Amino acid sequence: MTDDLSGVYAHGVDAIAQDMRQEVIDESRELVTALDLLLDAVRHERSEPEELTAAVSKTALKLRVQAGNVGLRLIGTIARRLEDYMANITELPPRAFDDLQIFIDRLEDVLEGRLENDSDAAVVVRALPANIGFAQADIEVRNIEVMLVMLHGAANHYVQRELQQCGYRVTTVSTVFEAFSQIVQTKPDFVIISAIMPELDGVDLAIGLSSMPSTRNIPLALITSLDPGDEHLSLVPKNIPTIHKGPSFGDDLYAALDNLFLI
Repeated sequence: MTDDLSGVYAHGVDAIAQDMRQEVIDESRELVTALDLLLDAVRHERSEPEELTAAVSKTALKLRVQAGNVGLRLIGTIARRLEDYMANITELPPRAFDDLQIFIDRLEDVLEGRLENDSDAAVVVRALPANIGFAQADIEVRNIEVMLVMLHGAANHYVQRELQQCGYRVTTVSTVFEAFSQIVQTKPDFVIISAIMPELDGVDLAIGLSSMPSTRNIPLALITSLDPGDEHLSLVPKNIPTIHKGPSFGDDLYAALDNLFLI
């Protein structure tokens, strides 16, 4: 293929990619506008809260997937946080309506160009509402971002509750590959990684993050039920604490937070 033909081909691919990106932006605007209208309808008791709960979760998932396919990084990150916010909600408490409005406003800001897609995601996510989860109303939410890289389930809920009772902002990512992207973008203050994960072990993620210049200063900890002498754990850098599931969990978590000056 000649250089001229290569240039024409590259231009054609760029044009197609731009068209696809614009289609996603246009559809995302429609989805976010519809969500905004539904939120207002539920506030004024013209629609049922259950309809809003279902619509928010569906819209967040759709935005995250579509945005990721065309490089709308910040839209995908906000949608991912909205998805996580809704993960433990079965009934919408009063504060959720204001929280959801903030998510909608930030999505609109990006889609309308008031907030650039390449804005610092770490700054943007820290201004989003903290998950409701298990936090008690009288606990002050601190501006400390903790990311859990764990599968959803009972263990995840238990760890979330313990951290939220300390006032931390907690978000969960359930795959190692997505966690890697989110950690690089949002720079959490602390990451707790399950040692054994599908597709790629959390031990591998911890080793990679601790060695990369862009992430090596982010505090990490592994959570595991493996025996302390397991060969997997022997590969973990010595500066990464291990939190063992079981009777010592509370003490291990406190020690990890204390050593990292997070309490």
